[in-house]
Amino acid sequence: MGYNAFLERMGEVNDLLNAESILKWDARTMMPPGGADTRAKQLATLTVLARDHLVADETRRLLERAEAETASLPADGVERTICAQVREAIEYHLRIPAALVHKRAEVGSIGQHIWAKARADSDFGSFAPVLEETITLNREMAECIGYEEHPYDALMYRFEPGETVRSLQPLFAALREGLLPLLKAIGEKEPPPVGFLERPFPVASQLEFALKMARKLGYDTDRGRLDLTVHPFEVSFTRNDVRITTRVNDEWMPKSLFGTLHETGHALYEQYCDPAYTRTPLATDLIGLYAVGGVSFGAHESQSRLFENHVGRSREFWELNYGELRGTFPEQLEGIDTETFWRAVNRVQPGLIRVESDELTYDFHVMLRVEIEAALIDGSLSVPDLPEAWNAKVEEYLGLEVPNDRLGVLQDVHWSSGQVGTFCNYTIGNVMAGQLFAAATKDDRVRNGLANADYLPLREWMTEHIHRHGRRYSRDQLLEMATGRTLDPTDYLEHLTRKYSDIYGI
Repeated sequence: MGYNAFLERMGEVNDLLNAESILKWDARTMMPPGGADTRAKQLATLTVLARDHLVADETRRLLERAEAETASLPADGVERTICAQVREAIEYHLRIPAALVHKRAEVGSIGQHIWAKARADSDFGSFAPVLEETITLNREMAECIGYEEHPYDALMYRFEPGETVRSLQPLFAALREGLLPLLKAIGEKEPPPVGFLERPFPVASQLEFALKMARKLGYDTDRGRLDLTVHPFEVSFTRNDVRITTRVNDEWMPKSLFGTLHETGHALYEQYCDPAYTRTPLATDLIGLYAVGGVSFGAHESQSRLFENHVGRSREFWELNYGELRGTFPEQLEGIDTETFWRAVNRVQPGLIRVESDELTYDFHVMLRVEIEAALIDGSLSVPDLPEAWNAKVEEYLGLEVPNDRLGVLQDVHWSSGQVGTFCNYTIGNVMAGQLFAAATKDDRVRNGLANADYLPLREWMTEHIHRHGRRYSRDQLLEMATGRTLDPTDYLEHLTRKYSDIYGI
């Protein structure tokens, strides 16, 4: 009885976080601008309520009873894993004052609306004060959490446990070593034509086709929906209500299509978590206080990048699905064959916008953000100097000149919501995606499915090895069970080298 009462208590924490997620989804998709201030207070209230419920004396009393009741069970079993994770989360949150939690939540909600206007106006100055406050609050958070070497390590712990500034350095170095020669060789080749993608594509038809492809990959629209927003995202309110968003450019069709496939990968992680974990800590990020089932943000990103890139941008996918796309846009794609389309949507062209960048240059966007965030947190970079530092990094890594703040330092939503420490997850997700896809495609059923536009075997492989486990295992435990190795960029680099050597004839 003690363990069951403890689980119900944790279910209440999950309920509060799901209610918060619903308000966040509404704020980003439906809420009128005038609701921003009061919505910020509502979100802050729910965040603090969830945190207070987690660390309350009653929760700790129930946890102690649950620990005693399950002490004879296997240490790696579900029951003791849940108890250990809750114990870790309580100790973590007790180090952080409730007032700081409340302030971060409130500033994060207000910040999103200030950022949205600043981005539209390309006006960093109007966003700088709230960003200054965000950085200060995150520095305070880092000191409360604690760290051994760098304050940024404490902030990454919330999103990617185990990663540090030091641990990322050899990973980033390996990627630079593997990608820069390939990027240089591609720069000397004739790029594929993309002009036909810049014609007007009706928005309604774009969304209809994108959602059709999401369903093909396994997205269950009885438990989800697709909406429009400024910055695409996925959010779940338990596995039975998992929503995705995208953004549309009526003269650049790939934006909505691949944005939708990306968020579909995230959604599959949530929709196919073990039903037994619903409302439990194995479907709740108790450290970050999010109602999310993925064990780390990098693990979550592995699914979005896998379904977007390894599946959705593959030649095989379009050999099987291009006819349906051309049937949706017969005028726009008249005279364009499958090979031409596939090469176009994989064109390598260093650009300013991370979420629209090609596979080959994407990680350079991540590296520059990680370096900048770490400098902001350790104080070696100040907020007023941020645009200049950003522009210099873009020129260093991508060889581009940033024309304005909207296309530069204001492009990402993360800082506006208070998230600092999460950018490394995107590259970790890329590396994991390469590793997992290589392992999955050793399975005959998966390979045969991909060759016949049947994506169920791949989705089921990912569910068996990743989705169903929720937060039960660590990221590296999942990788070892699925691939026999911890995080290793070899498969990812081989995928990029093979694919782009084919496209560009290198």
